[in-house]
Amino acid sequence: MAVSLSRHTGIVALLYWIWDGVDRTIFTAIKFSFPARFVSPFGFLGMLTFTVFIILGVSGALLMFYYQPILDRAWDSVEFINDEVPFGFHIRNIHYHGSNAMVLLAVLHMYYQYFSGRYKIRNEVLWMTGVILGVVTILEAFTGYDVIFSERAELAISIAASLTTSIPVVGPTIRDAALGSGFSDFVLRFYAQHVFLLPIVMLGLMAVHFPRFLVFDVPMVMAIGGAILITGGVFPIDLGFKFEPTVPPGVTVPEWYLTGIYAFMRTQYDKFVTGLLWPLVFIIALVLIPFLDRYKKFSWRDRPMVTAFGITSLAQIMVTTYWGFYISPDVSIPLVERLVIDPIFFYGTMLLLVPLGFGFTYMMIKLANEAERKSKLAKSAGPQKVATINLSDKWINWLLVALLAFQVFLNIAAYNAALTGMKNVSLFLIGIILLVFAAFFHIYRYAIAQQKNAPPPAPVKIEEDLPELSESETTPEVTGDSTGEPSELPDDASEKKPQEFAPTVPTPTTKADLNTDSTSDPNLGSQDLTKP
Repeated sequence: MAVSLSRHTGIVALLYWIWDGVDRTIFTAIKFSFPARFVSPFGFLGMLTFTVFIILGVSGALLMFYYQPILDRAWDSVEFINDEVPFGFHIRNIHYHGSNAMVLLAVLHMYYQYFSGRYKIRNEVLWMTGVILGVVTILEAFTGYDVIFSERAELAISIAASLTTSIPVVGPTIRDAALGSGFSDFVLRFYAQHVFLLPIVMLGLMAVHFPRFLVFDVPMVMAIGGAILITGGVFPIDLGFKFEPTVPPGVTVPEWYLTGIYAFMRTQYDKFVTGLLWPLVFIIALVLIPFLDRYKKFSWRDRPMVTAFGITSLAQIMVTTYWGFYISPDVSIPLVERLVIDPIFFYGTMLLLVPLGFGFTYMMIKLANEAERKSKLAKSAGPQKVATINLSDKWINWLLVALLAFQVFLNIAAYNAALTGMKNVSLFLIGIILLVFAAFFHIYRYAIAQQKNAPPPAPVKIEEDLPELSESETTPEVTGDSTGEPSELPDDASEKKPQEFAPTVPTPTTKADLNTDSTSDPNLGSQDLTKP
């Protein structure tokens, strides 16, 4: 830390003191980059995922004050948080939708790194730990919504128990360690895994997975937080029905990130093969991709086989996820038959997606190469400068004032909505507040960048006071001709070039008489030369 000779007081001094205190820690070994302009968020999706992880940690810690991990009190304590605790509805929705956002961001981050070939720049360890971290993230979300112990949670717990039991040799031991001896103690075990064991594993993997250079874009972080709150306001999570052993459960499905495995299990094949072996093969294939990818280039267009595998896997994930949600609406059919998926149709579709994925990849590569060729031709024939939108200082000031006024209005509206009991409306407005703050920060950042990149001012012409000349000094000089008499100076002499004083010497010329009319001498022809 460089020593500064200037003295700091107040909050600035406190911030400098804190920074000096953490200067020797690992925190300052990580290089944080705060972009001075908008950059694509795809490059730092991992940082956004970690930010959502922090949001989940804070909101989960607040929920721990009122949640009771006891079998007959778990659902009731969540209901109390949702309905009675001040801002408990908000915290619970932030935690739930934040968990979904973290899983989604982790998947997007993995596939972006996959298609861009980032693992080829000596990032094999980062890639492998990232895949494992994605699996642990899904397990963390799974244990989180199970501790409510609703009918939906009971279905997920029953599936998890049957899957672990199907593992050869060590299956029953894993089931007893993770779930306990039955419903009497599984809530406490899942709670311990959710708030302690799995987060510790995730933090350890993050310490290895995160690179040294991290991009922390404040507007994008605020936008992600605002999107989570808006989703909670528009789609507030309900409690579901409390599980009662004496009441037959209704039709329900797991969370969206588990419905793909649920679809495989509904084909009624072996549980170990459909629920564990196929997902395990897919995870192992992803882990080994850096060692199987022997292409020298990074672009997805230059790695057709790897790109085809990624597109095919994405298509199969989307199809199986949708299939896991689908349940036949015919209530006249028994529930078991409504849940069964025809295995021939299901696996036939999965096999059909393989050639379709490779064909779609080939078409995409062809179209991308053709588009790149046309863009190069258009660039060489068209204007070289890209059109940009540049706001003047006046417009920037007006936008900042308008956003600030809108921010004040939103704060008042959110406060009134919270007082009147409109919880989802207040949560929605708080999300809009974060989005407006992100826009405000971005415009301010744009104004600072414009000020730094502004061209230098034009030089100002300075008129010097010259001494006045007498009439004789201002009279133009008159030159004389060869006879000694002065010649008159034309009026527009000042606009003409200066007169040359060197005498012009006439040179003799030779002319050819080519005149052939009737008045000319017939005895003279073009061969006769005369001198003037």
